[in-house]
Amino acid sequence: MTAPSRPAAAGRAAVITGIGSYVPPDVVTNEDLTRRLDTSDEWIRTRTGIATRHVVAPGTATSDLAVEAGQRALKSAGRDEVDAVVLATTTPDHSCPATAPAVAARLGLTGVPAFDVAAVCTGFLYGLASASGLIAANIADRVLLVAADAFTTIIDPADRTTAVIFADGAGAVVLSAGDPAEPGATGPYVLGSDGGRSDLIEVPAGGSRQRSCGRTTRPEEHYFRMRGRDTYRHAVERMTTASVQAVERRGWTMDGIDRFAAHQANARILAAVADRLDIPDERRLSNIEHVGNTGGASLPLLLSQAAQDGRLTPGQKVLLTAFGGGLAWGATALCWPDLDPL
Repeated sequence: MTAPSRPAAAGRAAVITGIGSYVPPDVVTNEDLTRRLDTSDEWIRTRTGIATRHVVAPGTATSDLAVEAGQRALKSAGRDEVDAVVLATTTPDHSCPATAPAVAARLGLTGVPAFDVAAVCTGFLYGLASASGLIAANIADRVLLVAADAFTTIIDPADRTTAVIFADGAGAVVLSAGDPAEPGATGPYVLGSDGGRSDLIEVPAGGSRQRSCGRTTRPEEHYFRMRGRDTYRHAVERMTTASVQAVERRGWTMDGIDRFAAHQANARILAAVADRLDIPDERRLSNIEHVGNTGGASLPLLLSQAAQDGRLTPGQKVLLTAFGGGLAWGATALCWPDLDPL
């Protein structure tokens, strides 16, 4: 199956018509972590807002999470076929090839265009923009966008600054060509990056830069590392600014936002951004206490769970924002559609 060529058409928007999410069944509590790290439940909760997180079992890969979420999003949309698959991930199954084609094949979508997007924790928003571009350009009428990360596979289990935060999960949406004015229509987008500060969030070893040098690496260089204080400052500034711009471009006002969904980095960052935007507590969506920071999967996982438990309902104006390595950041706003989240 391939995506057919289509004549140009004006005013096509990418509309969310299905959503699904998945977290692996294995749960790690703060108490579990205290048995191997110099930390405490109080220390973790105070600094991150996290109590539990889901982690992959040995042998489970990002594609396994992506397939589960993708199946649920397709079922939510009442579809078994799409014209393209986009996967946002920082933890692909292999450095080569991309993981999206394997996900597409396992979903019975062999032959459709499929590619990965690498924007770390901003991956879902970058993926939304990419999928929307496919629809706007008439390359596809329907796109499955999955954001999935097995983040614990790149975390040093002995590093308490990252091991207590990151977790694994996946979220997915089906985007269909529709009218820009209808509920679920996505965009416009605010996206940005600053590669001059890429060292704030990185995995130092394993890429062409390190390999071409031919030098011996230390084991810890193959793990994710983050300069927390500097990252906090940039995350708050970038997400705040991007959020204001996204609301303005949508033609809305901040006091008209019904739900605020930010990348679930940690509770302190979430509170700081929402406070700067003057968004009251009752309008803030969060699930970090129970799932941790799931990287690129964070936003669609949050949206899916919030829609399932009634915190997010049709017609509400939703503001989305994220920040991650690169550095990369983004925001968009949409009116939540009437759909069946799974």
